[in-house]
Amino acid sequence: MTTLAVEIQRQGGPEVLEVREIPKPTPTPTQTYHYSGLYPLKCPVVIGQESAGVVEQVGEMVQKLKVGDRVVSYGAGSYAQHRVVDENIPVRIPDGIDTRMAAASYLQGLTALTLIREAYPVQKGDYVLVTAAAGGVGLLLCQMASAVGAHVIGTVSTEAKAELARANGAEHALIYHAERLDELVAQVDKITGGKGCQGIFDGVGKDTWEASFEMIARKGTIVTFGNASGAVPAFTPLKLAGKNVKVCRPTLFNYITTSEERETYSAELFDMIQSGKVKIHVHDEYPFTTEGIRKALADIKSRATTGKLIVKL
Repeated sequence: MTTLAVEIQRQGGPEVLEVREIPKPTPTPTQTYHYSGLYPLKCPVVIGQESAGVVEQVGEMVQKLKVGDRVVSYGAGSYAQHRVVDENIPVRIPDGIDTRMAAASYLQGLTALTLIREAYPVQKGDYVLVTAAAGGVGLLLCQMASAVGAHVIGTVSTEAKAELARANGAEHALIYHAERLDELVAQVDKITGGKGCQGIFDGVGKDTWEASFEMIARKGTIVTFGNASGAVPAFTPLKLAGKNVKVCRPTLFNYITTSEERETYSAELFDMIQSGKVKIHVHDEYPFTTEGIRKALADIKSRATTGKLIVKL
């Protein structure tokens, strides 16, 4: 038996993506079965990092889940009709959240939540800068930091994205251009009264790296979690001494390493969604075809999207 999955035979642009038939996987005794360049990969490989669906089959030793459960999970190989995962990886979706919303919120929601809880614990009254504030993680960071009581400054590339950032918790939404970052630095300096931001959450990377050191407050923390414009350049520890700055480059997968941590953070995220503290913005849905997948990835690469993109099986 076979199933469909998004597979790449080599790395490259969206043109290398293809929906192909692959052998349908079978769960081991401890697994559940549900359908649903910069980082080197060994090809061929099924790509994708998150999915939501329904448990179709369970291994004989599985106790946490049963056939018919709606679940959401993250991990490699998610762009597929069927996949097998260890029973400790999927999390049951609460009744008040539909499967589509779970898929749209999970990976980026957990990322944003761990960033404001652990990478830099945001406090009431902080000035917090969020780059790419209209993106998937950016919109969630704006909402979550605002809910804590922080003054959120979001940076975006267009007025439409600025409006979206403001609607999602950004007290200030600043349009910036990579070639004129001195203007952005001046605006942030004015907003913060010359003190800078206690925390900067940067998903852009190379283009905003140097400016972050000008916008950060004394004893502030720069959290670099993405590389939309390329990887940040190498630097020496002495660069941190000017303001006694901290820099961290966290990943979700090192904040959540146990099933207990996964359940705790997932429950908090789902509570935020159900209570209305966090709203999920879906940019568009794409069909599970080679053309649909290529279009979705091309749209992301163009940086013209906002919020989350969904591939619907």
